[in-house]
Amino acid sequence: MASSLADQIECCGYGFLPAYLAGADSVAVATSLGTPLVPWEGGLVQQLTPRATATPNTYSGIYGLDRFPFHTDLAHWRQPPRYLLLRCMKGYADIPTLLIDAKAIFEGATLNSMTRAIVKPRRPQNGSVPLLRLCEQVGATHRFRWDEVFLVAASRTGEAAIDAVKSFLSGAEPLSIALAGAGDTLIVDNWRMLHARSPIVAGREDRSIERIYLERLH
Repeated sequence: MASSLADQIECCGYGFLPAYLAGADSVAVATSLGTPLVPWEGGLVQQLTPRATATPNTYSGIYGLDRFPFHTDLAHWRQPPRYLLLRCMKGYADIPTLLIDAKAIFEGATLNSMTRAIVKPRRPQNGSVPLLRLCEQVGATHRFRWDEVFLVAASRTGEAAIDAVKSFLSGAEPLSIALAGAGDTLIVDNWRMLHARSPIVAGREDRSIERIYLERLH
């Protein structure tokens, strides 16, 4: 399973396992598929539930139950997690996760401009504001970061690149994957795929997804 999953993610940027080991612990599932990452103390498993109001400067605090914008997770970190695992605890078919493959952005004719684009977090981190490349080569692959809420341009090239990405996203047709049944599991290449949450339909506020970051796949 792990081998075929890694091949699928290498090809498509994501892997979907419907009703995978339903009832099993999410940490055990994540460990069977890859190497879990603890991004912060106590953050191995993150419970994602819709909130009409939440802490300011968070997606829930900004967008509430509306659709979240396309982004890569922890894009403001120097090294964002490679993969994210989303596992359905309580889901609905009419609240899919949306995916867009950024390969069309950071490969080909635009690769040079994307790798030269410098961005920075909107707010300081630990008293400093690190400069980051929108896209950078890591080994045989490229790491793309995107978050139009928490990243801003730090150069003219960065401004042009951000405008180009926004233009691309405005016309892109996303892939829709519903985490609807218990055990439905989605693994996303966080260096390649942008994802977004659909709007929360009235009466679906009990939707519950568990998220675990992975350093690598087996």
